[in-house]
Amino acid sequence: MAKPTPARPATSRQPAPVAAPPRPAARAGGGAPPAQVDRADPGAAGGEAFRRVFRRHAAGVTIVTMAGSGGPSGFTATSVTSLSERPPLLSLALSTGSSLAPALLAADSLVVHLLSHDQRDLAARFALPGADRFAPPTRWRPLETGEPLLLDAAVWVRCGIRQRIAAGDHWLVIAEVLDSRTHRTAAPLIYHDGDYGTFHSPAADLAAQAPVGADVTAGPARRGGPRTDGDLGIRARRAVRPTSGAPAAGMAPSGKSGR
Repeated sequence: MAKPTPARPATSRQPAPVAAPPRPAARAGGGAPPAQVDRADPGAAGGEAFRRVFRRHAAGVTIVTMAGSGGPSGFTATSVTSLSERPPLLSLALSTGSSLAPALLAADSLVVHLLSHDQRDLAARFALPGADRFAPPTRWRPLETGEPLLLDAAVWVRCGIRQRIAAGDHWLVIAEVLDSRTHRTAAPLIYHDGDYGTFHSPAADLAAQAPVGADVTAGPARRGGPRTDGDLGIRARRAVRPTSGAPAAGMAPSGKSGR
């Protein structure tokens, strides 16, 4: 008779060990670890909180114009920024729900006009829904290449559109600068926290007070050019020329926007 097989002793299965989360790397030079973001409040990252943050970000005011089958079109934009120096590229954004989105998607080129401190009314006109933006008192003419040019702009650049990228609820446009003009020096129009204003550089105040011919260039420009480790190289000043008069430093509010 076969002998019964003895039962194997029961063994308890231990759960697989769970790896501990990696410890944060030591910060060079010591110092406190980076602040932790509270993920419990999703409203802190978007919506009104997001708009509140960027209302505190001062931005230059521009008007972007395009030619199309329905005639000239244009809009006020604070999203225009330099993107690359070689090749010269800029970027801008427009809401996908804007009435100007079809014109932007159909255009091959556009003109960006940098507005001066005294052009608040022009900026407001091109931001007003349903307005006839190219009717008097707007002064404009078509360039030989077809784009509408605002005659009172101190600075403008003509660009060929390279890319249109759907980014969230906006179209991100990357364009290459084909031509540019700087007709005069003027303080810029700036948009900040719902106000239009302007800015006078403290360096300009220093230049105004210095003797003619004095070297008042400071910072990177004095060391031989706009060498920076961020994205300021395109905008860095290479020289400061003495000017007459001493404008006040900082923002000078010039009116309210309809925003």
